[in-house]
Amino acid sequence: MPKKAEEPEERVLLGRFGSHLKIGIVGMPNVGKSTLFNLLCKLSVPAENFPFCTIEPNNARVSVPDERFNWLVDTYKPKSSVPAVLDVVDIAGLVRGAAQGEGLGNAFLANISAVDGIFHVCRAFADPDVTHVEDRIDPVEDLKIIFAELRAKDIERVNTHMEAAKKLRNQPKEQKEQLEMCGKFKEALEEGIDIRFGKWNNKEVDLLNTLQLLTAKPSVYLVNLSEKDYIRKKSKWLPKIFEWVKENGGEPIIPICVSFEAKLHEMPDDEADKYCKEVGATSVLPKIITTGFKAIQLIYFFTAGPDEVKCWQIRKGSKAPQAAGTIHTDFERGFICAEVMKYTELKELGSESAVKAAGKYKQQGKNYVVEDGDVIYFKFNVTSKGK
Repeated sequence: MPKKAEEPEERVLLGRFGSHLKIGIVGMPNVGKSTLFNLLCKLSVPAENFPFCTIEPNNARVSVPDERFNWLVDTYKPKSSVPAVLDVVDIAGLVRGAAQGEGLGNAFLANISAVDGIFHVCRAFADPDVTHVEDRIDPVEDLKIIFAELRAKDIERVNTHMEAAKKLRNQPKEQKEQLEMCGKFKEALEEGIDIRFGKWNNKEVDLLNTLQLLTAKPSVYLVNLSEKDYIRKKSKWLPKIFEWVKENGGEPIIPICVSFEAKLHEMPDDEADKYCKEVGATSVLPKIITTGFKAIQLIYFFTAGPDEVKCWQIRKGSKAPQAAGTIHTDFERGFICAEVMKYTELKELGSESAVKAAGKYKQQGKNYVVEDGDVIYFKFNVTSKGK
């Protein structure tokens, strides 16, 4: 009974339960997706920190900015340091009718299926030299088209699974459950409700995580403004976008000006700083990265010492043995305990010995849920029989 009571807490998240998750840049053609992606590529982590991870041309691995990580590096002065990373995928523009194969159609939707979250780039700037596929500027209508296409593809995926379930004649109980669950998913989608906003029980979540539906993926909205609107922090489209997003789940919105960001990247650092002060605006690329990282339910803990300071990313809700397994599978198999310091206490007290002296250095067992920013040392033992 106690184990069953804990299950709902462990099954609250949709999506792949892993640490190597990706977020895709999505939007209609000519909204600024690829330029944004190229800017993020300039923030890519040096490849030597991540062996055996060849990234394709349309993928960028960018470091997650974090003052905590910087402080640990300054404090321990390690031989090497490895930040947390966000994998970003540039996905080709979507057009009306993509679910029926229009434009790049199925390839586009397959690319979204392969990521775990979405940056929706909305065009809220006018430029006669940059055409819009719908021959007008209306970011809210663009969002409606995109989500209608995603829901249409999800309905198609659910229908396919229902057809497969109908063949389970020799498993009547399993067949009935599968058809009932798919019926609920389809009804929600046909009513215009994205899967991630539905209320699902544990069995339904298990099936959804198998189906990997497109509208189950969390979203962050990036509103691409003109430089004038971005600097003055005002646009006729922002209130409309905020209202639409509020009515459709209330996920994060970040105003951005891709041309402004590109201008900053072409300047030397001191010149860019001076320009930002003059116009009263700054880059939001760091905010986009950290928001995207959180959106796909990733957190990280630190290991810190004179040899290395490293961020180890895990899915939110992971317990100590799972976290240990990200370092090495033996750590999880032979888990004994996790010795945990809270970053805030370590910074306040100044050193590991001071944390111990203050009684703040805690030993945690296998049921400890790791928190973002924990500084952890794991104890483990694996016998020759593979305990």
